[in-house]
Amino acid sequence: MVKHFLTLMDLDKSTLQKILARAIELKKMVHNKTPHEIFKNRVLGMIFDKSSTRTRVSFETAMAQCGGHAVFLSPRDTQLGRGEPVEDSARVLSRMVDAIMIRTFEHEKLERFAEYSKVPVINALTDMYHPCQLLADVQTFIEHRGSIQGKKIAWVGDGNNMCHSYINAARQFDFNLHIATPAGYEPHNKIVQAAGDIISLTNSPQEAVTDADLVVTDVWASMGQEEEQREREKSFDGFQVNTELMALAKPDALFMHCLPAHRGEEVSANVIDGPQSVVWDEAENRLHSQKALLEYLINGL
Repeated sequence: MVKHFLTLMDLDKSTLQKILARAIELKKMVHNKTPHEIFKNRVLGMIFDKSSTRTRVSFETAMAQCGGHAVFLSPRDTQLGRGEPVEDSARVLSRMVDAIMIRTFEHEKLERFAEYSKVPVINALTDMYHPCQLLADVQTFIEHRGSIQGKKIAWVGDGNNMCHSYINAARQFDFNLHIATPAGYEPHNKIVQAAGDIISLTNSPQEAVTDADLVVTDVWASMGQEEEQREREKSFDGFQVNTELMALAKPDALFMHCLPAHRGEEVSANVIDGPQSVVWDEAENRLHSQKALLEYLINGL
């Protein structure tokens, strides 16, 4: 049976831990310039309905460093952009490549593609989830602070796809997630209900961040929501992660952001560029964690 990675819930806890351990090992191999051609003669198809910097570069570099190849496909380059059914594209492309990553809008589109694919499909971001980012985030926490199990994580901002993936991560990695959103911007109730009492919701950033081991935020208006920017700026007033808010967290608390960031909006410059910020390690770890994920899906651990 083909394994896919559409959300963090598609893999069991043990497998996720093995992937992160392998990611840390592969990172050391890169830094030590140790050859590791684990994808020799393998091809990754990359379908982008949404533009990206980190996603494209990290997946392409992962394949190149491991002796494989990546094929970039934008809506202008494929029949998908001209109305070909998702099912037909999945049937054809999966006969030609060894894995497919998709960055798109509707999560249902990704699920339909995976249903008809003969090879593993990876969610590189949808409107509902961003699981690859969470692999990088958890890897980063482990590298800096050890196990994330039992830690208090604070999410400040929109109840968006990143927030949904943090909820799933809390379930899979056994940490406590405290989510602070403005009223009306809470995460989807179905995802919240599935998580039970390991998460809590509040409209107070101060409450969520107090004694946190990690503080995480994201842009207030995600891609496709630009027309809501001004309205969201009003709604999210008071939700900026700044030095005053970080002071409520533990003294050694880390700060993360999936990027791109808007300094002066969801985060102040002195936080994202300050000593508690690990966003650059977090960004780099997309490369290593996705490499380990691909190895598991294509070759098996």
